[in-house]
Amino acid sequence: MSRTCQVAGAQPGFGNNVSHSHRHTRRRWDVNVQSKRYWVPSLRREVTLTVSTRGIKTVDARGIDAVVHDLLAQGVRL
Repeated sequence: MSRTCQVAGAQPGFGNNVSHSHRHTRRRWDVNVQSKRYWVPSLRREVTLTVSTRGIKTVDARGIDAVVHDLLAQGVRL
C-alpha cells in the first residue's frame, strides 16, 4: 500500500538524517495514513478510503458525498 492520502494527496517527504559528525544518510517521513470506512448515502454503501489526518478533517468539513463525488470525477475506483 502506498503511503498516499486519497483525499488530500499527501505523500511521503524525503530528506537526510544528519548525524553529529554531519554524515548524511537518506530517510523518508511517512504520512499518517489511516484506512477509514465511510457510509455514503448517495451510493447506498460503505466506501473504504485511505486518508491522512488532514484528509479526515476535509471529509468532516465538506461532507463525504462531496468528497466521493470529486474522487469519482478523477476516476478513482471506490
